[in-house]
Amino acid sequence: MAGVNKVILLGNLGADPEMRYTAGGTAVCKFRMATTEKFTDKDGNRQERTDWHRVVAWRKLAEICGQYLAKGKQVYIEGKIRNDTWEKDGVKQYSYEIVADNMVMLGGPGGRGQEREPEPEPEPPFGRPEGGAPEDDIPF
Repeated sequence: MAGVNKVILLGNLGADPEMRYTAGGTAVCKFRMATTEKFTDKDGNRQERTDWHRVVAWRKLAEICGQYLAKGKQVYIEGKIRNDTWEKDGVKQYSYEIVADNMVMLGGPGGRGQEREPEPEPEPPFGRPEGGAPEDDIPF
């Protein structure tokens, strides 16, 4: 039976991304992002829990992340979870990271939900246009 390893995150970057290249020239971008869950506990008090995730992007997606993402920017990430284990001083250590397959920038250019103000629509000209015929001379 095949397995599924799919992660979807929506959160904010905790720091600017770190862009690097492998010895073979492959782009790698790493960043941390926070996801926050708000809930009401059993006593009726509003609570908030923030989890931090390590994210890594490779190749073209890494270059895009390195160029456009910044601390505080809100992003949507799809990817898979990878774990690594090793021993240090006889104690087994664990590490988890999200390998990004897709990234969507959200929240406008300033991050954290700050949308850009829409450009005002141009005002229609008053009176008749230069060189134009008066309204009474329109043939329809």
